Amino acid sequence: MSRATEHFPVYFIGAGPGDPELITVKGQRLLREADCIVYTGSLVPEALLEGTTASVHNSAGLNLDEVMALVINAWKQGKKVVRLHTGDPSIYGAINEQIARLADAKIPFQVVPGVSSTVATAAALATELTLPEVSQTVIITRRAGRTPVPEKESLPALASHQATMLILLSVGMIDQVVAELLSGGYPQETPVAVVEKVSWPEERIIRGTLDTIASQVKEAGITKTAIIAVGKVLANSPPPALSKLYDQHFGHGFREAAK
Repeated sequence: MSRATEHFPVYFIGAGPGDPELITVKGQRLLREADCIVYTGSLVPEALLEGTTASVHNSAGLNLDEVMALVINAWKQGKKVVRLHTGDPSIYGAINEQIARLADAKIPFQVVPGVSSTVATAAALATELTLPEVSQTVIITRRAGRTPVPEKESLPALASHQATMLILLSVGMIDQVVAELLSGGYPQETPVAVVEKVSWPEERIIRGTLDTIASQVKEAGITKTAIIAVGKVLANSPPPALSKLYDQHFGHGFREAAK
């Protein structure tokens, strides 16, 4: 069978948060093997495309019809097509609408996960998002803007849990974000960190509390491409309780509890 009639799947690949080394090994291999790459040029670092021999198309200025025309036409020509998304394509990646077009055309596809900017933010802050007796839940969300949010998922409703929260696509509305978190129940002294362009060379981290973070963000001039992390896990203090995982008095299938 010739390559022109092999009909590879279309690969949706998470490029990671920005550092070119934070793409998966599988994602990097598929990029090197690709004949056609359609990438999100607004946030995917061009360093990822170095050494590729594929035809490369920046989707930043394209609409859905134009993106899918590129993908489908290349696939019909027997090309190995990669659709390269920022972070992990499952979080605000808009892949379902693209998958629907492929399904209608009976074109196979695979999704290759990437390192999300959310976990890259935790790494930049050198913290766990879940700490015993502090928070065992992580909420990834955004504030309503041009894209609406279901009422039951509004920031005040989610803030009522006082869990760890990572708020994307909202730093340009920092005053409203803070007001809604406070109205939902977070205390003013709740630790907050804003991480701009996480893992990029120009990454910036601002730490404060709900009482101070809005003015700090505005003073720094941060208006986009940043994650707002909220919660007690961000406090620079020893955790109140240790994990049971390594507790010598806690036994499990691989270790007996000490007597």
